[in-house]
Amino acid sequence: MDVSYLAASIIITAGMLISVLKKNLTVMAALTGGLLAVIIFIGGGFTGISLLTAFFVLGAGATAWKFKTKKKDGLAESGNGKRNAGQVFANAGAAAILALLATYNTNHAALLHLMIAASFSATTADTLSSELGNVYGRRYYHILSFREIQRGANGAVSLQGIVAGIMGSTIIALTYVLGTGWNAPHFLVIIIAGTAGNIIDSILGLTLENKGLLTNNAVNFLNTAAGAVVAGVWYML
Repeated sequence: MDVSYLAASIIITAGMLISVLKKNLTVMAALTGGLLAVIIFIGGGFTGISLLTAFFVLGAGATAWKFKTKKKDGLAESGNGKRNAGQVFANAGAAAILALLATYNTNHAALLHLMIAASFSATTADTLSSELGNVYGRRYYHILSFREIQRGANGAVSLQGIVAGIMGSTIIALTYVLGTGWNAPHFLVIIIAGTAGNIIDSILGLTLENKGLLTNNAVNFLNTAAGAVVAGVWYML
């Protein structure tokens, strides 16, 4: 077996075990995450795995942060913060699809790798802005009308949450350029794409999810896809 594949196998297996033992994921979610991680590694290499790991660490940390307070206020993730398989696919499924495309379309691998990073930037921004914004936000505003709105409602955003999301996107962008080499435009577009995806997530949650036309998992998947599309359009301009 190639050494890189052996190393990736060890990393992915360790991540699956830790996520279950730490009660971050259900067993089925860990298996789903492991499969997606393999696909992302094949199409995106160690940079792809690093992006997935960065998102998982940041997302799990933000979910666990002041969890008892969020639970008391009715703002915590269901299942005591333990993510299920559907949520895992919603967060990393788009990246895995892009990785598959990169595997069989090597001429556009650079574009697809950038889009993978943007998809993780979007889901990281969404997770951190929601989890940390609900803790540190001072005022919450309707994403479209900018009227004050109840904390935790679909479409509610706060300045503190947006900043947390941008910080998460910045860490994802930094992870990407550390793996691929410094590129200021790529670094910036990953942050911009993540923020755009986060905003689109809030709009979709307010409109289509509130009307029962989309599930929360569908909204989260479209968030990651939107981030990827923003980066892809920018790359092709």
